[in-house]
Amino acid sequence: MSDPSNALWQRELALSYSKIGDVEVPQGNLPAALASYQAGFAILDHLANSDPGNNNRQRDLKLSYDNIGDVQLAQGSLPAALRSYQAGLAIAFDPGNTKWQRDLSVSYDRVGDAQVQQNTLPAALSSYQAGLAIAQRLANSDPGNGGWQRDLAAAYNKIGEVQVTMGELSAALSSSQAGFAIFDQLAKSDPGNTLGQSDLAVAHGDVGGVQLAQGNLPAALSSYQAGVAIFDRLVKSEPGNTEWQRDLSLTYASLANVYRKANQPWRVREELAAARAIIVQLMAQHPDSPEWKQDIAWLDQQIAALRN
Repeated sequence: MSDPSNALWQRELALSYSKIGDVEVPQGNLPAALASYQAGFAILDHLANSDPGNNNRQRDLKLSYDNIGDVQLAQGSLPAALRSYQAGLAIAFDPGNTKWQRDLSVSYDRVGDAQVQQNTLPAALSSYQAGLAIAQRLANSDPGNGGWQRDLAAAYNKIGEVQVTMGELSAALSSSQAGFAIFDQLAKSDPGNTLGQSDLAVAHGDVGGVQLAQGNLPAALSSYQAGVAIFDRLVKSEPGNTEWQRDLSLTYASLANVYRKANQPWRVREELAAARAIIVQLMAQHPDSPEWKQDIAWLDQQIAALRN
């Protein structure tokens, strides 16, 4: 027998809608996912409004706003996504609850992501910096918490990416190096953690991208080569990991960019060929992948340009 007044059952129904949305998103069925999340939201909104002092209900509502914003962002509905994220930010949180503090930091990141896509970079930088401040406090409160240290490093990298786009290269290098230092420490503290090694390889690439933009080709070359070495080890340790294979291909392509600026076309060709060979192998396993089709088309275009 149904009981609309039973808050526990209502919450379970709302979370069931959210779980359905969680399945529909990776299937690419974004309209259905949005409908599922919105159905869950309607219930959670009612529960939160009926008991404003219940922190758990407020947090459920905030996470529901984030889920809706994520789908809207993926659909390209940037104003709607930004409104959803900002509504989640507006929900009061318990400053003594570290879980809520991390939620707030993630919300600032989501707002920043939407603002980046809207090309409102100063606003995005401000949002990312607000998230960084919270991540810094959490990391300082528990230096042994690897998850919070990783959050802090990722926050530095997001700031660095915006600063590069804004042309603030010195600041961008400082930000990317700050993130790199944390990832490096995490990787050294647990060498067998493949996620940590992958993070470190990406961080090498982030630093290399800034160095390349600054025209510091020897430093950029060294950074990208370090990333290649790590991804190569990871791919050999787990040949079935297609994400690492693609990351390795992209890092070879980044090396090609360095050699292009160094006016070494033969080295450009070598790196692009190495990148292409990886994507060809991936496409042999999954020929219908749109991402890899896009990769191979871009690489073929780059290689063809070298013949002209």
